[in-house]
Amino acid sequence: MKRVRHIKEHQNQLLSRYKNLIEQAYNFRQTDSALSDISEFKAIKLLHKLNKLNYLNRDLKGLQQN
Repeated sequence: MKRVRHIKEHQNQLLSRYKNLIEQAYNFRQTDSALSDISEFKAIKLLHKLNKLNYLNRDLKGLQQN
C-alpha cells in the first residue's frame, strides 16, 4: 500500500509540473517560439513518465485484487 501511495503522490507532482509546462509553452508561443518549444518538449517527456506510472499503477491494482 505504501508503494501505491508513493506512486500516486509522484504522479500528482508530475501532473502539476506537466500542467505548468504546458501553460508556460502556451504563454511563450507568441513571444519566444524557442522557449515555447523547449517547454513543450519537457512537458512531453513528463507526459511519457506519467503514462509509465499509470501503467505501473494499473498493474499494482490488478495484483491487489487477486
